[in-house]
This record gives sequence, C-alpha cells and structure tokens, in this order.
Amino acid sequence: MNSDINVYLGRDKTGIMRKRALLLRKGCSFEISSSSASEDLGCRRGDFSRKHYGSVELLISSDADGAIQRAGRFRVENGSSDEPMDYTPGIWRRTDVHLENPEYHTRWFFKYFLGKVHQNYVGTDAEKNPFYLSVVLSDQNNQRVPQYRAILWRKTGTLKISLPYSPTKTLSVKSILSAMNLDRFEKGPREILNPEIQKDLLVLEEQEGSVNFKFGVLYAKDGQLTDDEMFSNETGSESFDKFLNLLGDTISLQGWAGYRGGLDTKNDTTGMNSIYTVYQGHELMFHVSTMLPYSKENKQQVERKRHIGNDIVTIVFQFQEGEDTSPSFKPSMIRSHFTHIFALVRYNSQNDSYRLKLFSEESVPLFGPPLPSPPVFTDHQEFRDFLLVKLINGEKATLETPTFAQKRQRTLDMLIRSLYQDLIPDLHKVPFSPQNMLNRRSFSDVLPESPKSARKKEEARQAEFVRIGQALKLKTIVRGDAPTSLVTTGLCRKEPWESQSFCSTFSYETVCADSWGQSLLVATEAAGVMMIDAVDPLLSNPDAQVLPPVQVFDKTMVVKQMHVLEPQDLLITRTDKGKDARLYVFRLSMLKRGLEERQLVRTKCDSRENKLEKTKGCHLYSINTHHGSELRIVAAIRNKLLLITRKQPRPNGMGTLVAATDSPVDQFQYIREICLCETPVVMALVDGPTGENDNMICVAYKHQFDLINESTGDAYRLHHVDANRVNFVAAIDVYEDGEAGLLLCYNYICSYKKVCPFNGSTPMIQSNASDFHFSWNQMPNAIVCAFPYILAFTTDSIEIRLVVNGNLVYTAVVPELQLTASRDGSMLLMPKLPSA
Repeated sequence: MNSDINVYLGRDKTGIMRKRALLLRKGCSFEISSSSASEDLGCRRGDFSRKHYGSVELLISSDADGAIQRAGRFRVENGSSDEPMDYTPGIWRRTDVHLENPEYHTRWFFKYFLGKVHQNYVGTDAEKNPFYLSVVLSDQNNQRVPQYRAILWRKTGTLKISLPYSPTKTLSVKSILSAMNLDRFEKGPREILNPEIQKDLLVLEEQEGSVNFKFGVLYAKDGQLTDDEMFSNETGSESFDKFLNLLGDTISLQGWAGYRGGLDTKNDTTGMNSIYTVYQGHELMFHVSTMLPYSKENKQQVERKRHIGNDIVTIVFQFQEGEDTSPSFKPSMIRSHFTHIFALVRYNSQNDSYRLKLFSEESVPLFGPPLPSPPVFTDHQEFRDFLLVKLINGEKATLETPTFAQKRQRTLDMLIRSLYQDLIPDLHKVPFSPQNMLNRRSFSDVLPESPKSARKKEEARQAEFVRIGQALKLKTIVRGDAPTSLVTTGLCRKEPWESQSFCSTFSYETVCADSWGQSLLVATEAAGVMMIDAVDPLLSNPDAQVLPPVQVFDKTMVVKQMHVLEPQDLLITRTDKGKDARLYVFRLSMLKRGLEERQLVRTKCDSRENKLEKTKGCHLYSINTHHGSELRIVAAIRNKLLLITRKQPRPNGMGTLVAATDSPVDQFQYIREICLCETPVVMALVDGPTGENDNMICVAYKHQFDLINESTGDAYRLHHVDANRVNFVAAIDVYEDGEAGLLLCYNYICSYKKVCPFNGSTPMIQSNASDFHFSWNQMPNAIVCAFPYILAFTTDSIEIRLVVNGNLVYTAVVPELQLTASRDGSMLLMPKLPSA
C-alpha cells in the first residue's frame, strides 16, 4: 500500500523555521512547523514572555498640578528594547496573529448540540453540587470522523472533551464522567427528556462571555496629562479620523439594528454616530470620545466617561510629530476601576506608521499576539488585524481575572442551582410519563439515535427536541449572538500547519523517525530502518521518478526510539524489546560513508560493537534537549535509572574538537544508578542553572510526577494526579531565566509547573504566579512544544494551543494520526506534489 508523505510548513517573513514534527497517517509522514524570530525560544519561555509581553511594574506619574498619581501594577508591553537601532519598521518580522479560544471552536453546545438529537443528564456530585452533562455523536468538521462530544456543566465552569466512537462498543455515562475525573456522586445522573432544557443550557454556555465587543477610543493631544483634558477634546484631528476609518465604518445610531454596545439607537442621547465593524464573526462597537455627547459646562464630561470608563479595553490615540518628546501616557491618567487594558496607539506622520504599546492590569493573564520588535507598523491593514485580534484576546483574558471569574462563577452557580430546583419534582416520580421529564436510567448507554424498537411517542419527542433546538439556534443568529468567529485573520493567509506532500511512494508502517539533514530516517517493523531522500526531483522535473527509500539497517534491528544528533555526529537508538532491548550509538559519518560506498545493509549482528552494554533491558530513554555543555542520557530499566554522559571531545592542534576514540561507545561513561519505587512511563531531563549537582530528572509513574536529583538520587514530589486512571503523555522542560519549568501532560490535562529557585541541590516546588493548567478537548497520544505553540496529537486531530497561556488557536482534523518524531531545526524545503 503506497501512501503520501506530507509536510506541514510554516515560516515568518525571514523564512526562519524553528520547530518541526514528523507525523504518520496510514503509513504516511507529515511535518508540522512553527516559526519564531530568535533561537532556542522553545526552552526560553520567560525570555520570550518579557520580550514580547512585557513585565509587571508599578506605574507612577504626575497630574497637571504635579501631584503624584499611583497607577497600580501593570504589565507593560512595548516590544523588545534590544533590537538594532538601524531596524527598518517596514520589514516587520511577522508574529502569528490568532484569535485565542475562538468561539467557532469553543462554543460547542451552539455548534454541535443545539438543534440536533443529543442527550442531557442531571446529577449531584459528592459535595451535593448539581451538574449537567450533554453528549452528542457528531462528525469532526465534516471529515467523516464520528466522535462523541461531551460537555460537563458545573459551577466552576465547563469541561469539554471528545471521545472516540466505536460501532461495536457503546459508551456509558459513567465512563464519560470518569474521563472527566468525576467518579463519585451524591445522586447518579438522570436523563432530561424535556426539550426546553436546550434553552437553559444555551444560557449556561453564554456565560463564557459575549461574542460581540465594545471598546473605548480616547483621543489625547500632546501634553495632556489628565482624563478631564482628554475627555474634553471636542473634536479629533486628521490623523485621528484616518485611524477611525481604519478601525471600521461610521454608522448612524438612529435606528441602528446591529450590535449597539450600550449606545442609544432611538433618541440620540449618546451621540448621532459611532464606529462599527464586523471582524471574523464578531461585531465590534467603538465608544469614540469625540463622537459621544460633549458638554462645555461639564469639565469632567461624565457622559463620555460613563461609556469609555466602563469598557474593559480602551484605545488611547496620540498624534506623534517626528521624534517622541511628549510625556508618556500612564494608566493613572484615567480614573477607572473597570478598565483593565489600555492600548496606546501613536501615529507618526513622517513615515506613516503606527506604534503600539499595551498596559494590562497585573491580574490579566498573558494574551497574544506578542508585539513585534519594535512594535511599529507601516502596513495599515496588517496593523488593523493585529490590533483588533489583540483587543479581542485582551478582553477575553480579562474575564479570567479574579474579579470577573468570581462574578461569573457566582452567576453560573446560581443558574445551575435554579435549574436544578426546577427539576427536583421530577427526581422522585415514576419512570417516564407525560408529567415526568426525567429518565430513571442513570448509567444508560449513550446511543447516537433511538433504537429501532422505540415507540412512536419517543420518535415524536425527538422530532420536537430537534425543532425547538433549531428554533433557538435561528433566534440566536438573528439577534447577533451566534458564535461564528473564524480561526484565521484572512482567507489568503498561510498558516504554519498547512501541509505539502513530501513522498507518495512510502509503503511501510512507521514506528519512529527523525530528520537527518534534508532527509528522513524512518524505522519500520517490516523493513528495518530506511532513509528517505528529501531532495525531490519533482521540484525541477515534474516527469522525474521519485528516488526510492534506501535501507540503512535490516529488519533484525527493531528500532523503537531514535535521536539523530548531527552536531555530535551521533545516532542513538533503542532497539528490540523486553530483556533483549538495548541502547545503540552510531556515528552518522560512518553510516553516511557506508551509504555512499553502497556497502551492505547493516544488521543487528554487525552492530554488536555499537551497543551500550549496561542498558540491557531498557524500555525507555531520554536525552537532555539543550545539551550545550554535555550530552546526558537517562535509561530506564524497569524501576532503575541509569545515568550516562558523553565525554567531552578534546581539542587538536588545529583548534578543532576531535573525539578521544573512533568508537562512539567509548565516548560514553556511566555515572550512577538510581532506584525508583515504580517503573517510569514518562521521563524528561531538566537542566539546573549551574549544572553543578542541580540537574534533575522528571519521572512519571503510578499517580504522580517526581523530580529526581541526578547527583544524590533524592526524589521530590512535583505533582500528584487525583484521578482513578492516569494516562501519562509527556513531561516537557521549558526554562525562564535559567529556572526550570515543566509542562506536565496526562489524561486531558496539561499543567505548567515552575521549579524555582534551585536551592543547592534541593528544588523549591511551590505554587507560582506563572503556573497554569488547561484541558485538551481530546485525549492526546503525544505532545510537542513547537514554540510559541504546544501541539497535542490525538488519533484524528492536531490541537494547537499557545504555550504562554494554553489558549486554543486551531484544531486540524487529520484522520488516523500518529506522531513519529519532533525536533528543533531550520526549515526543510519540501516540494508539493500534484494531487492524485
């Protein structure tokens, strides 16, 4: 069976690629890449965060009378200050601009449930808190991949997961709730048969926030230091009018039928005109200071402050003539307890450019897109896209602050309890009757549709259920509250996860793989290890034949893991299984020479000199991903860890490094053995800030993640998993200012834990403001950090989120998907083959 090998490519304007992941689908490989503007960002999360998202500082300024004003603590985003001074603003190294948690992907009930046959359940947990569960069998974005989608409604928020569909195995409510880590109940769930429940659940989903937004726009002249002065600007300027035209259209409020953002559309009490636009399915209304009513008698301009002062996000526009000599804007100039984000926009007439600066109250979580360096835009349409996405993401992020989150939780709790009280009378009635809209089957199978033997009454109920749901859906669309946001900022925009074909003739199932130069080294069960040449003749000659794969090892070498380390001239593999498993190390240069000289394919017998003897029985190994000083390997042999390091090459007389011996095996030395209480299933090496007795090993086993000190073997509990069943996926090391952090991935959860600071040999493991966690929508099989993204590879999809906050940006549906390898590196240029 021949299969296509596709390549997912992405690049920034400099053409730089920084991460790629090789994937397999029905025996095919894929590659997904993401771009960044500097080296090694995947391991330097903190450096990137401060460079592009700024840092929190106490802002102090003085008013017109010289009195000191305390603005509070704000995160100041101003791009990087360490860029070359000769940087040309027009050559912007473009960052990725995405709506975070787009409603089209997050408002599941509206999109997948409403108006379709589905099941809803009600129950109470062990703490007697009511909850609701909605389950539907749906197709994954019309890709003919059936799956169950489930939403758990609780006072703390909603949890959404997808579960695989099997035509031979029905799914129970109990198993769904167990996957959501809800195993104990005060009262088991009952099915709700009343079709009117759809209206109540839609109200619960709408508590996640409005799909439409209102933003303040405040015109400020140079030298104005107080909000009274800024709000008293009766008119704007030519550059301000130009900026307003860029934001949206001028509309007449009288009789306006669209989203009004709290403005009066009948009596002109809030002005005659306003600025409005629709962006990616969102209606945006701007409260423009110069368009709101002006009063000469009222110096505080209360009517203007009443709207702009109650906006979560406010744009402050300043005209900049030449060099910036005017006092800088500070949030303390605006007296508002409600506004959390100020976007300072400055227009420079000399080069027709906009400069952007962001102030976010410290409790607001990080949100993208990150500001470019410097934050100067000469392409006005590009600036508009960036600004609107930044503002929308900013308001969404603000809703996660304690002030708004607690209010939303109280509202959600009140709605859930009120709905539960309405259902209580039915809980004690006999099974289904016209007066009882609850079904006593608490743990019934979740069926995609009614059984063939169902009564006509049940079929009529389902028809009525669908009719009411469709009517609700239409009503939501008509009133403009439908979640229809798109996931890209333009139809012609190329995303990092778009695919190109790489090879269409590979016919083996892949076990693992890694890239070697511009080629792929692929391990298979049936044909050993193959090298697929990435230099595709189709690039220059469409009629040329694709070069066949070249066999490197025969099938006696059953490779389960591999790492190609080109700077070290090394190939590391874990071969065979059980007691026969071992680690092997090869010189890439020797393998390459054998291929060029067309020597016989290597066998397991030929590789006896390449095995690391003490690794017999190894079922898992890990290497340090940032081995600038020395390469470290940890091999797991049942519940024993074997730490191995590579000896440092010695310099020769020419000043270059040479190996101490021709044998790659002789370069490695065994440091120590560490015994664990359990057999690890996931491992990651964590670099300490000094490398002197503070390197760590993260291991996952049983119900916990532990940190093991490499020097002492002491174990420290990092994270306990409170779940009956645990599926460990990955532990990924990331760093902030030399301090280690870990992305811990298990079940549907991804949790970021910062380990700081290292105190001698003992890590201080404690809650940190930078810690966060989120839930994947589908159970991952593998996780890859491709900065600034983190990607979850499931059976049928790639779920793409941002590593700085865990927000979803895109879900790519790719049926029968399997990750084979990932690594850092420059872009591989793969031609796109014509489709069959």
